[in-house]
Amino acid sequence: MGNTFGLVCIAMLAFAANSLLCRMALANTDIDPGLFTTIRLASGALCLALLVVFTTKRSPSTVDTSAAANKNSAVTVTNSPVAAIKQQASLLGALSLFVYAIAFSYAYISMSTGTGALLLFGAVQLTMISVGLLKGERFAAFQWLGFLLAFAGLVILLLPGASAPPLLSALLMISAGVAWGFYSLLGKKSNAPLLLTAGNFLYATLLTIPLIIWLWVSDTWQWSNDGVIYALASGVLASGCGYAIWYKALPLIQSTTAAIVQLSVPVIATLMGWAFLSEAISVQIVVASLMTLGGIGLVIQKRRS
Repeated sequence: MGNTFGLVCIAMLAFAANSLLCRMALANTDIDPGLFTTIRLASGALCLALLVVFTTKRSPSTVDTSAAANKNSAVTVTNSPVAAIKQQASLLGALSLFVYAIAFSYAYISMSTGTGALLLFGAVQLTMISVGLLKGERFAAFQWLGFLLAFAGLVILLLPGASAPPLLSALLMISAGVAWGFYSLLGKKSNAPLLLTAGNFLYATLLTIPLIIWLWVSDTWQWSNDGVIYALASGVLASGCGYAIWYKALPLIQSTTAAIVQLSVPVIATLMGWAFLSEAISVQIVVASLMTLGGIGLVIQKRRS
């Protein structure tokens, strides 16, 4: 139990660190958000690929890839890292990951660490909850109350005030959350999440090539050594290692617990922003956080008979 708790804590710190590192890079250095995104995805892909190499056995194995097709069938795949990564990755998943990463970076140009994390994780959870409703899931009365409370919390965060982010940045972060929500749903039934994530990071990195070409041709390329270090830390440590640790912890905890513990990320990110960037913690942020995270907590908690 202690080991599991430690893994979960490290994963949540890594998720929060992604917000902090991105905000530090864009607030304190001259690196371009597009370049930051490319380095983050590329270094994350490399880190995850190396983890796959170290954890994948060389002998053939049977992997159940029937979640999207036939639940009673299974296919034999090679454990060659390249072949395994290619088999698990999907272009749709990579596109969702790319949209999340690029919107996330550009949103943090003018948004505090905690506000961005709250908008991101609020949008992620509300997206996944909304998809469940559209698929016919039923809510108890208290869950509907939680859904409305969470939505109202995000609205309060966006109301005019000293803590309210610019509308464009807010819309970008909400878009990042929606994209990550769909990415999470696409990978929810994966039997090999590490392989899936490694492949999607690789494909998402390839999607950044047109962006890098445009930055170069338009002469808007902005480089910063410190910004590159932050991007590498975000890609290798907070993304690559963070996701690997999270996927190792997931089978050891209940799905409801997994959903609830992620609500700690905006709180951790807010505290990180206060500690490392001297960002203010306003009443508006506190109220919006309590409403959004508390409402989502009501929705995703186990239904009691």
